[in-house]
Amino acid sequence: MDPISPMEQALHAARALVLADLVAGEVAEADVVSLVEDSVAQRRWWVEQWPDGADFVAGLVAQDVQDALLDRYGRWPLCPVCRSGDPHALDVEPELGPDPHWVCHKAGVKVASIGSLGSALGGTSSS
Repeated sequence: MDPISPMEQALHAARALVLADLVAGEVAEADVVSLVEDSVAQRRWWVEQWPDGADFVAGLVAQDVQDALLDRYGRWPLCPVCRSGDPHALDVEPELGPDPHWVCHKAGVKVASIGSLGSALGGTSSS
């Protein structure tokens, strides 16, 4: 059996982290999981072209899924920090960098790392 390449490891990790956040937000329906798979497939090509970007894949997949959900269903994930005012989505920071996390720009706080949204929503963390 061949070992899994670092690129595939990064892609599998990104899939797992984003799925954990979708499960935490109770939106991991089959069609939403398909959005994750579509993003991972597209990002596979991206990482093949730029192998040094493997550390950035989790944040990019999270952003891809967030954008796809906005087009189909609305904002996700909604901010659990701001209890008043209009509901707003969290953003991924850095937009292109390692150690991506969900942030609330309105409150100016880091809410959770990608994959650990469950802890911020009152559930359990995957890390």
